[in-house]
Amino acid sequence: MEYLKAFLVGGALCLIGQVLIDRTKLTPARILVGYVTAGVILTALGLYEPLVEWAGAGATVPLSGFGYSLAKGVQEAVLNNGFLGVFMGGVTACAAGIAAAVFFGFVAALLFKPRDKS
Repeated sequence: MEYLKAFLVGGALCLIGQVLIDRTKLTPARILVGYVTAGVILTALGLYEPLVEWAGAGATVPLSGFGYSLAKGVQEAVLNNGFLGVFMGGVTACAAGIAAAVFFGFVAALLFKPRDKS
């Protein structure tokens, strides 16, 4: 049942993104920023945590889950370190994901020749 819940929630988040791409003039970059920002805001309001508990990876893997991780990291760091936690909590919580993105982006740049779309 966990897999079904994760699939449904993750699929719904992807569906919303695809509808935004197809039906609006928003660029993918703006949609990406919107998803991360929405994850942070929903976490700050206490609305994203119940979704994460219910859907698991379906809510934590998409971009809104990255915003959730940033916000949770900041919350925990502020509790432990005070005001300085605002500046270090998000990066500390997401360090592994950021490092993996940089590493695999570098590997892809080495393996494939970039070119223009035209």
